[in-house]
Amino acid sequence: MVSIIDYGMGNLRSVQKGFEKTGYEARIVHTPQEVLDARALVLPGVGAFRDCLKNLESLNLVTPLLKSIKAGKPFLGLCLGLQILFSESEEFGLTPGLDIIRGRVIRFPDNMTAPQGTSASPVRLKIPHMGWNTIQVKRKPPCLEDIPDESYFYFVHSYYVVPEHVDVVAATTCYGIEFTSCIWKDNIVACQFHPEKSQATGLKILKRFAETVS
Repeated sequence: MVSIIDYGMGNLRSVQKGFEKTGYEARIVHTPQEVLDARALVLPGVGAFRDCLKNLESLNLVTPLLKSIKAGKPFLGLCLGLQILFSESEEFGLTPGLDIIRGRVIRFPDNMTAPQGTSASPVRLKIPHMGWNTIQVKRKPPCLEDIPDESYFYFVHSYYVVPEHVDVVAATTCYGIEFTSCIWKDNIVACQFHPEKSQATGLKILKRFAETVS
């Protein structure tokens, strides 16, 4: 069984329904003991980095989450659940993260542009980065095994992760700049996009993750 951590941020039901559509059971948990008892963990989230950490701390979920990851349990982070793994974020001032993955979370530059065509002037890109975009696969963790390069996924974010070590990067995406959109380290996989909102391709990721639970 997959356990989805409820810390008061994110549409947990949509993630749960995503797993159910693949034929796997997923439950929503919110206590330290439930996190410790889980066989595999999913940390979703939408919102501010600082609020995420504050909620996890107020619910006493940080220690059991760290213990579970250290114990080797399969872990899947989604959107904010990716960012909180990093050392710190510059959102609303520097805020320390869980420091499981060395690196920072930074904001997209305000002056990003993208070409419109050979005869048109570049168009200024909006922040947040919202909508469908492709990933360029660099390394394939088990949950990306069935995902072809240049597959489309759904994104909603204004900040992106910058790992200190490139060997954790599993996929990148281009939006004005090339940024890390998926990381993989040992039992940890986390992505900036939303598999639960990415139709059949996203469900393949959830299915593959559930299959890793022994």
